[in-house]
Amino acid sequence: MSTIKYILSLTFLNLLLFHVPFYSYVLEHIEVGTADGLLSLFVVMVALFVVNIFLLSLLALISTKVLKGFTLFMLFSAPIALYFMSTYNTILDRTMMGNLFNTNTSEALSYYHPKMFIYLFIGLLLAYIVFKIPIKKSKRVKLLKFGLGITVMGIVILYINSSKWLWLDKHAKNLGARAMPWSYVINSIRYKLRELKEHKKQILLPTATFANPKEKIVVILVIGESARAKSFSLYGYERETNPRLKKEDIVVLKNTKATATYTTASVHSMLSYVGSSSDSYEPLPNYLQRQGVEVIWRTKNWGEPHLNVETYQRASDLEVSCKGDECNYDSVLLTGLMKRIKASKKKKVFVVLHTSGSHGPSYFEKYPKKFELFKPVCKTVNIKECSQEELNNAYDNTIVYTDYFLATIIEKLKKEQGLNSLMIYLSDHGESLGEYGLYLHGTPYSIAPDVQKKVPFLFWASNSFKEKRNLKNIDFEHQKEHGDYNIFHSVMGAFEMNSTIYDNKLDIFSY
Repeated sequence: MSTIKYILSLTFLNLLLFHVPFYSYVLEHIEVGTADGLLSLFVVMVALFVVNIFLLSLLALISTKVLKGFTLFMLFSAPIALYFMSTYNTILDRTMMGNLFNTNTSEALSYYHPKMFIYLFIGLLLAYIVFKIPIKKSKRVKLLKFGLGITVMGIVILYINSSKWLWLDKHAKNLGARAMPWSYVINSIRYKLRELKEHKKQILLPTATFANPKEKIVVILVIGESARAKSFSLYGYERETNPRLKKEDIVVLKNTKATATYTTASVHSMLSYVGSSSDSYEPLPNYLQRQGVEVIWRTKNWGEPHLNVETYQRASDLEVSCKGDECNYDSVLLTGLMKRIKASKKKKVFVVLHTSGSHGPSYFEKYPKKFELFKPVCKTVNIKECSQEELNNAYDNTIVYTDYFLATIIEKLKKEQGLNSLMIYLSDHGESLGEYGLYLHGTPYSIAPDVQKKVPFLFWASNSFKEKRNLKNIDFEHQKEHGDYNIFHSVMGAFEMNSTIYDNKLDIFSY
């Protein structure tokens, strides 16, 4: 088979087998059956065809081996991508690829479902068949004429139908994130280039001083995972998902939005003094460590920036000394925590507990059996197979367990009478449970629904902390909005740190 025939054959095969989500999106956003709708469909198909021909021709100009190697990769990976897009309505933009690159083995295994092997088998079979097809090298001049000819023809057609440019521009992001395999290939490159740019040497922040250096203060920051405010009874949810926290003297901060819909960007924003996912400046834990604060980072998650702290412990490290049924869940992060805090010789202690929380799709595996308050529950990672009731029940049980986890921390801190202590809880992002046909999280922020953006943000403070900060006179109800950007400066405020970078307008305790 000649190189040109190979390119044409693979293009048609790609458009036929791997673009169902692409076509579905187009058909949902045009007036099907009308002349205008058909014209929009025609223009989109021409654009998709030309892009495939152009890019495959570029690879062929490098060498036929590069072309064949890429198409084998495409035939193997596209069915897997199609599985996730069809099952969870994921969109493979740069954000989602970042989410993928920051997924560890345990999370990847949580998506396992027998149906995935069907897609995997199809990919392997197609790759094997194409691998056996010999390619006759075509002259580069001929390839260049072919690629340019198709491209020019496509540009002419698009120019003639310029009335559809506005429609294409409006939907370009969604269409591009569904075009196989270019969506995940190009967006992976975009993500890695951005990551390389941001991972330059971090800028150190100005030195800080403490208003009361001899006063013992403990601040615990709990980073939640995939918890949405809509499913917290503290935020008005009709189900009682916060039975323990409602009995505590906590402050619930309204109108909180995450800055991103995936963990890495959100966590980086929480720990950034500029309140964004940029890694240009040293993150909060590193900064505090440098100022003499003892920093303890415990995690059952991932996605944090590069840390330079005294104590970094993964859940697997803590499981060795953990006893009981809860050692496989977030409670493992509390193993010997108070003993560790009390043993610290530092006057200022900052603890971060990065939880696994409510990460899907295997919600039923995120809590011990005794917290299965709502039944029946969805017990498959292919959550589309479950009823809405089963899905909601499984997810809500994760929130009940989070409620217990936070209440346990409060109980431990309350036992240390006279200790100035504070616990802050903020989720990294929310979660979709089928609203608008979306599941999980990671939808591009500009089009993500509120359930992926609006998150719970609350805190508990000891009596001594409240009295010293005069918190009873702060009207938290009238604070208009909150976000990740509050964390850095609020923690600084909690430790009574003075620095040129401190912004009291972003400190929730100084309103």
